[in-house]
Amino acid sequence: MPNYLKPIDTLLHALSEPARRAIVERLATGPASVSSLATVTPMSLPAVMQHLAILETARLIETQKIGRVRTVTLKPGALKDLESWAAAQRTQWERKLDHLAAYLDETEITSKEK
Repeated sequence: MPNYLKPIDTLLHALSEPARRAIVERLATGPASVSSLATVTPMSLPAVMQHLAILETARLIETQKIGRVRTVTLKPGALKDLESWAAAQRTQWERKLDHLAAYLDETEITSKEK
């Protein structure tokens, strides 16, 4: 597997879980404490911490502890690799579909001439 896919694999794994996506969506509105993120999903605080660890490994979030409060922030640009990969896939499929459309147009013209 090419090396450039590793970060994308990690991102896709992190975002494959609905609870983690809910956390990311909440963080898109601004930073939040870990305890407030526990209210986003119906799970225990330790379970939320495990999900946050996966999101942090995927470099989607950053955490900072100030006193007794741990604040979680969504990292800006964290999804750029995934966006670039998706755009490349879309471009490739659009090109294939354009070729198919051209072929079908040619076939239709040829069959009408007969």
